[in-house]
Amino acid sequence: MTLRPALLASAVAMFPMTVPAVTLDFPATSSATSEQVQTLGSYRVPTGPFADGALPAVRVNGEILKQAWRVGSGSLTTLQMIDPLRRQLEQAGFEILFECDTENCGGFDFRYGADLLPEPVMHVDLGDFRFLSARQGKERDEYISLMVSRSRGAGFVELTHVMPVDPEQQISLTSTKGPLVVGAPQTVPLGPLAETLERTGRYSLDDLKFDTGSSSLGQGTFASLAALADYLNANPKRTVALVGHTDAEGGLGGNIALSKMRAASVVERLVNAYAIPEAQLEAEGVGFLAPRASNLNDDGRARNRRVEVILTSIQ
Repeated sequence: MTLRPALLASAVAMFPMTVPAVTLDFPATSSATSEQVQTLGSYRVPTGPFADGALPAVRVNGEILKQAWRVGSGSLTTLQMIDPLRRQLEQAGFEILFECDTENCGGFDFRYGADLLPEPVMHVDLGDFRFLSARQGKERDEYISLMVSRSRGAGFVELTHVMPVDPEQQISLTSTKGPLVVGAPQTVPLGPLAETLERTGRYSLDDLKFDTGSSSLGQGTFASLAALADYLNANPKRTVALVGHTDAEGGLGGNIALSKMRAASVVERLVNAYAIPEAQLEAEGVGFLAPRASNLNDDGRARNRRVEVILTSIQ
């Protein structure tokens, strides 16, 4: 398939991106930035928008290929990037399971609920992204998902392809000589924070207190912060983002700034009080764009004022 000239801008050639059974054409300015392959693994394919605290998904097993692509042109919109890819998938016999843009996906919650490669390999603008998942099934189902976003100077595409593994080719992991160990085991401390981070990729630090109308973290110790420090010290290859949230009182710009400053205050405490390396931490803020309760009452607004920790490492 050839992209429409209006979408190609100055590109005159096509760059093929090949996975088993299907080849997708990208603009000539595209380049692969990362690739990961699991010979046998599990992947949760999103099948609906994030709602009521959960991301609908179907869990599939097989050979998992993850690729990140950078489209070297900031002139293409997310729709212009994903539309030709969707058409190519449909022509290859794939059925579109779910397709959405930022707000209809569920915004911040969808992005961090989906299993994506971390920044900067895969950049996702929380205000401008599109996603689709597709399935092709004959004897066994094959799945593809696409996340598309952009920055001022480039576009970003992540493809996840799950190919069913022939049962006759699967290797039994049972052995009478002892357990099979692949690589160095990760040490993950027990506890609600560690378990939730490993399972869902996020955890809300609900016991944190900030001075009224201020971005300064209150004095004293906080159990969630100590647990996070223990987790990061035990797992030095893990990286996290501290993401601040506010209620809906006031303007968006001011709330985003306040939420990021509060997240930065948490990062500062982790560095200064617990000696966590700055390389493991980053601070972000989304203001009131990702509420977990209604802003129409005091209780809901209180629940929305929070700092969450998001696991950004894939190691």
